[in-house]
Amino acid sequence: MPKTKILQEGQSYTFRSYFEMPYEADQILAEFGYTLVRSRLVLPKSEQRLEQLPELKQRLEDTLLLIGLSSEAARREALVFPVLLEVARFCQCQIRIEYPLSVNNWLKGNLDYFLRREHSLLVVEAKNDDLSRGFTQLAVELIALAQAEEQEVLYGAVTIGNAWNFGTLDAKQCKITQDITLYRVPDDLEQLTQILVGIIDQ
Repeated sequence: MPKTKILQEGQSYTFRSYFEMPYEADQILAEFGYTLVRSRLVLPKSEQRLEQLPELKQRLEDTLLLIGLSSEAARREALVFPVLLEVARFCQCQIRIEYPLSVNNWLKGNLDYFLRREHSLLVVEAKNDDLSRGFTQLAVELIALAQAEEQEVLYGAVTIGNAWNFGTLDAKQCKITQDITLYRVPDDLEQLTQILVGIIDQ
């Protein structure tokens, strides 16, 4: 019995479309010829420590106490952007917000956050409350970016603000790996920023 196609020829899909689909991530990624693996990733990690880390941690703790985080916009502005801005400032790298990317009718849309420096790239997708479907969207964004940038290995993260989940894309093996570890904010902030800096600095 032939496998039912999820993506239809002649149809147009944005990155957000994949977040809204009822299918599992491995089914959607198979449409692009990619396999999904879940394992404990060994991510790049910087030994350098952000000088502003204690202040940033305190700000994020205050945010969690004072601000309602019922919307994606609130989480992005209050929890995600402050972390990425600190990392971008430390690494002296570009940070682009709502970065438009269009490869074809199945791979197009905006990347929430796109950090780049020379040959290092990092995509961050911010969601309101669904890390699982958020990772599916992130994975498709990495596939699009791999085609646009012709990079062999790409790093990405999906976050709901107080939790982060990383993934990698291996273009040669057509494989996306989802880390089984979650990094909590503010408790794991030091580990999280060491990884973000490590990805940009490598």
